[in-house]
Amino acid sequence: MDYQILQDMEILFGLAIATVLILRRLMFPSIIGFLATGILAGPHALGLIKNTHQVEQMAEIGVVLLLFTIGIEYSLKELMRIRHLVLWGGGMQLGFTIAIVALLASVSGIPLPQATFFGFLVALSSTAILMKLLMDKGEMDAPHGKMSLGILIFQDLCVVPLMLFTPFLGGAGNGFQGILLVSVKAVAVVVIAHFGSRFVVPWIFSQVVKARSRELFILTIIFIGFGTAWLTAQVGLSLALGAFIAGLAISESEYSHQALGDIIPFRDAFMSLFFISVGMLLDPAVVLSQPLLVVSLVLIILIVKTVVTGGAAMALGVPARVAIVAGLALAQIGEFSFILSQAGMEHGLLTQEMYQVFLAASIATMALTPLFLKLGSPLATWLVGVLPAPLARGRGALAGKEKKLSLKDHVVIVGFGVNGRNLSRVLKAQKIPYVIIETNPFTVSAEKKKGVRIMFGDASRPEVLTHAAVEEARIVVIAISDAAASRRVVAQARQMNPSLHIIVRTRYILEMEPLYKIGANEVIPEEFETSIEIFSRVLRNFLIPVDQIDHCVTEIRRGSYDMFRSLSRRHSHAVGIAGYLSGAEIGSFRVKKGSPLEGESLSHGTLRNRSGATLLVIKRGDEVTPNPDPVWVLQEGDIVLLLGTPEQMAAAGRLFDAPKARGGTQAAVATDRPDTTDRRKQ
Repeated sequence: MDYQILQDMEILFGLAIATVLILRRLMFPSIIGFLATGILAGPHALGLIKNTHQVEQMAEIGVVLLLFTIGIEYSLKELMRIRHLVLWGGGMQLGFTIAIVALLASVSGIPLPQATFFGFLVALSSTAILMKLLMDKGEMDAPHGKMSLGILIFQDLCVVPLMLFTPFLGGAGNGFQGILLVSVKAVAVVVIAHFGSRFVVPWIFSQVVKARSRELFILTIIFIGFGTAWLTAQVGLSLALGAFIAGLAISESEYSHQALGDIIPFRDAFMSLFFISVGMLLDPAVVLSQPLLVVSLVLIILIVKTVVTGGAAMALGVPARVAIVAGLALAQIGEFSFILSQAGMEHGLLTQEMYQVFLAASIATMALTPLFLKLGSPLATWLVGVLPAPLARGRGALAGKEKKLSLKDHVVIVGFGVNGRNLSRVLKAQKIPYVIIETNPFTVSAEKKKGVRIMFGDASRPEVLTHAAVEEARIVVIAISDAAASRRVVAQARQMNPSLHIIVRTRYILEMEPLYKIGANEVIPEEFETSIEIFSRVLRNFLIPVDQIDHCVTEIRRGSYDMFRSLSRRHSHAVGIAGYLSGAEIGSFRVKKGSPLEGESLSHGTLRNRSGATLLVIKRGDEVTPNPDPVWVLQEGDIVLLLGTPEQMAAAGRLFDAPKARGGTQAAVATDRPDTTDRRKQ
């Protein structure tokens, strides 16, 4: 039995471990380590691997698994939401890149068919590299992440037409007829996938789950993913596109999260092989013999792709900062360009020497992608400061029509994702004035038609915040998935309104201190809140009483948020009286019919004696009475503001409930602690 493939895998993974460890200590990303591993192990360097074709085949599995997991994490509904980015953004990026590269190559004396083919190669970006980097950074839902994904999806859809055009450019084949045929097939596959995701996939999973076998569940995932990829390849589409469609089909089922968790380890292992296989193709001698040509080609590719992609995004109305970051993110050459280059060599559009020069430049652009993503945000911030305000703000058709709102004491919501939508819905129900700032022009247009008070713009720009009347606002809630952008919005809002209360949603606890340093009052980390929700559900499934669960939540929140609040107090200059309330909180409660306090005079001292909390203010109708007299008699519907420790507030909450209603929800909304929401008491 031939164990050559096993030997090759051992060599590659062993060398990769050593290379990545060394480069990680030098602060280089893992992707560069994998590319370096491939260069070292390839036939043009140490020659450790003889059969590179087998490695390339296994690397294709990595690309398939990557697109499969991206499809699972997305959904058909989400894809329809960004269809404008896919069709218009992707179409402009691909078309203009091909045209500009073809023009530059033609001016250099290269025949037009060959120059056009060069445009094909440069136009495609790396889905594998960029999506992995965005997922690792948690920026898939950030504006530049969605913009990049939309363009990448369009590029992947166009791989097959470009492959069919290649023989046509080389003087063989009938490209137009083939493109029409494959387009019809592609539409058919998408339609089948749509109905499969609604009916077939849920039924298959429901049958498999009944067997209660994890092995069977994993096999089903692989069967659906690879089966769909194989079917799409049979009709002339790419394997990766088929895998993405399969992932979309699974994303609509209730088992998508389990499927994603089971497939990720396989994806990561095979993706490393993809990057290694790319490095194995390169002959280092070409770089050493023609360094100026390679460097010049890299610069041309980076400049053209950044400018064209950023310009396409800005043409859609996206703010300049988001467009610049997306342009830098998509500046590399894609993995499908290597497949396309092989077809070009077959039809005489590329020589072996030209192929190696292109390969060297491509790997250089791939290696630079992590650096570009890291530098993209600060560079975009600097460039936006140089650009004219209307251009930096976004498309004038949307941004230019915005006038300063005549609002006061309102809430400014930055970002209209899940958090922004839920918050706006609650504020509307409570008749609290608010305005939303969103960077997606299509979302803004759609929501405006529904009567939502939403405006287009980048909230880190002072003129956008001025339009939202931030100087007159009471609260700004920043609910976006871009940590760097959140910091800029906090700094700008704090500068424009020192008395503003700023609440920020962020992903990780480590992102909290930088936000507090620049003026955030409260930072809510998803990482921490998710942990609370998880253990609450675990306890609920063990039939732990709700009051005990609430007690656990209170204890965890008190301990952790005391630490978070100390960060806020240490860094924020706008704490005010809250800085003197260590260990205490402020909360509001409504007197309910039949509660122990209904009809009770303050002079009896029931509230103070039985809870220990101090009454500060009473609101009856529109009348607000601070420090009320002892003769005041509480009535149903009165709202009182109390000061006390968490335990005192919990005891007071029971006094405002009717005996039969205890266990319901108390309104405790005004507090200086980030963790104070509704108080449920049994």
